[in-house]
Amino acid sequence: MTTPDSRPEDAPGSSVTFINVFDIAADQVDAFVAQWERRAALMSAKPGFLDTRLHRARSSKTRFQLVNVSHWRSREAWEAATADPEFEERTRAAREDAPTPVTPNPGLYDVVVEFSAVAEPE
Repeated sequence: MTTPDSRPEDAPGSSVTFINVFDIAADQVDAFVAQWERRAALMSAKPGFLDTRLHRARSSKTRFQLVNVSHWRSREAWEAATADPEFEERTRAAREDAPTPVTPNPGLYDVVVEFSAVAEPE
C-alpha cells in the first residue's frame, strides 16, 4: 500500500536507514565528533541497532561538515532508542554547548536504487 505521497507505508519490522546531515562550523567538528562518539556508543547498545558511520567532509568549505548514516532493524527500534532520556539529554547538551549553532537535519530513509561494483574478470 502507498501513502498519499506515493511512498510505501512502513511494514512493521522493516529495516530503516537514519541519515542526519549536520550544518556545523568546521572549527567545531572535532569537539562535536567526540560528543557524537559517546552518543553513538549509547545507541549501539540499544535493541535493533545495526551499525552507524559518521562521515566528515574533506573540505572545510563544505556546508555539511558531518553526515551520520545509521541502520536499524525497524522504525520502532529507532524510535524507542531515540526516546531514551539519556540520549535526549546528550543530544540537547550537544546543541546547547556548541559556541555557534549546530543544525541537525535528520530523517529516516529507504533505499530506492542500489548499485555495486561489477566483479572484474580474473
